[in-house]
Formats: sequence, C-alpha cells, structure tokens
Amino acid sequence: MSVILSYVEPPDDVLALMKEHSEVWIARPKKQQETFYRYLKEADALYGAGLKVDEELLSHAPNIKVISNVSVGYDNLDMEAITKRGIIATHTPTVLIDTMADTMFGLMLATARRMPELHRMVKEGQWKKPMTSEFFGTNVHHKKLGIIGMGRIGEEVARRASVGFHMDVTYHNRTRKPEAEAQTGASFAEDIDELLETSDFIMLMTPLTDATHHMIGAETFRKMKQSAIFLNGGRGAVVVEEELIDALHQGEIAGAGLDVFEKEPLHPESPLLSMDNVVTLPHIGTATHETRHAMYVDAAKQCIDGVLGKRPEHVIQGG
Repeated sequence: MSVILSYVEPPDDVLALMKEHSEVWIARPKKQQETFYRYLKEADALYGAGLKVDEELLSHAPNIKVISNVSVGYDNLDMEAITKRGIIATHTPTVLIDTMADTMFGLMLATARRMPELHRMVKEGQWKKPMTSEFFGTNVHHKKLGIIGMGRIGEEVARRASVGFHMDVTYHNRTRKPEAEAQTGASFAEDIDELLETSDFIMLMTPLTDATHHMIGAETFRKMKQSAIFLNGGRGAVVVEEELIDALHQGEIAGAGLDVFEKEPLHPESPLLSMDNVVTLPHIGTATHETRHAMYVDAAKQCIDGVLGKRPEHVIQGG
C-alpha cells in the first residue's frame, strides 16, 4: 500500500478518507525532524501547507509521486526541482475563492471606514462625545477599484464591488479575460499606470513568482492618488515593504489594508503597527472553519488521486 506523509494534523474525517486508500504517517518537520526524514524516505506522497519543498528536501524523498499543497499559493514549492523529478504538485484553488473575496472586501471596508481604529477608541473608553470630522473615513460605494491580478478571487471581488457597491472596477492582468468582464462588469486596463493613477482603491491579488517579486514599490506608490488606499491579499514579497512604509509616512497614499507581509509573523517593531491608517491582519484570508476544512478535503482528494495513479484535478505543474 502507498504511503502519504502528512506534515500537518488533518481533521479526523480527512485522515479517515486518506486512510481508505493509503497508509498515512504524520510527522512535523521541525518538532519531529528525525522521524519526518525517516518517513520521507518511504513516502509516496507529501501532504500539508507551508513546508519549503526544494532540491535538498527532495533528495531525501526518492519515492514521492505527488505533493499536495493545502493552499492556493505555492511559492513554498520549487517547481523546477519538482518537475525535474516527474513529481505532480497540486493545490486548492477553488474551495477558498468566496472566503478570500469576503476577506478582501472586508479589509477594504475596514480600512476605508477606519473601523479598527475607532473600535479601539470605543474599547479604550475614549468615546466621550460625538465623532467630529477628523475621525471620518471615506466611502467605498461608487468609487473606483483597481485589481492587479485578476484570478478567480479577483473576479469574485470585482463581482461584489460592481454589483453590491456600484463601484467602477478595472483590472490589470497578464491576459485579458472577456468572460470575466461580462460576468463582473470589470474593464481591462492594459496600461497598469492608468489603473494606478485613477483608482481610489488598489487591490493586489497576484501570486509570488520570480516575475512578481517586489513588483510594487516606490515608483508604483508615487503614481497612485494621495487619497488612494492600497490593499494586499496576494503575497507580502510582491511589495517592497519599506517603500510602502515610506509612501505612507510621506502621505503619497492615504492608507493600506494588509493581510500579508514580507516576513511573517510581522515583526513587533514594524512601523506598520503604529500607523492608524493601516489595517493589519495575520494572514487570515481563508481562515474560516468551513473553508479550511474544505481545503483539507480538497487537498486530500488530490493526494489520493496522485497515489492511485490518476490525474488530480488541480495540478500546478505535472512531471
């Protein structure tokens, strides 16, 4: 029987599902390093999220046929090394779409309306009189939203924005998506500068790749409106964080809502934490009980198909 090595603790029902088709061994790479590498030598599949799977790790895994990532992002995977060995890598791009879109829209609302800042004010007993204009936020409805990276999640954000909030939505993407435009009301901005210069909210939803690493920096922020709010739900390293901080300090943009950072967890001395115009979330875009469970199930199904010799549904790049 094949062996699936899980480096996370899957829910009981997901573990039972995998055990119907394969042996399942569980070991944490950091806490049980010796056991993990011993299991890795025998494993046919690797299941989990966040582990850096590179040339060095794969040199200890001669039998691996499939790597199942419990995530939509896969910047933890060295796809060149994986593909060279004929290994199939999978991810979970569909079950989290709506939840991630909800998070990003919530982040936009919270940042625009200064909700965390005002929440703290109330909790700390500082609300002693009616709120005056220095505490006012800005409208979201009928504003212009620019989305950089129009994947499935971006499409759902666009739909919520155009239909629910009557926003003017534009997007910049490697390829134009006419079907998404018809379904969401979004328009394509071939020139990213036009999107940057005209949008009230700019939402970054690109994955982290060699091409997107640090693609957003000082020059990008200078092109935005001073009243613009920047939102990042992609990956932290797509942005030069120091240059974002500079842009906020210098008033080049009005605020930011961030669910991801260059280094996570965010360092407790980060200037972002002392800025009232920045909303910071601990990378919880998909963190609901329902969605995380669905991700575990989806990844398990990809893993099972792989060890049974079937083509999984959500292959990142096959061998």
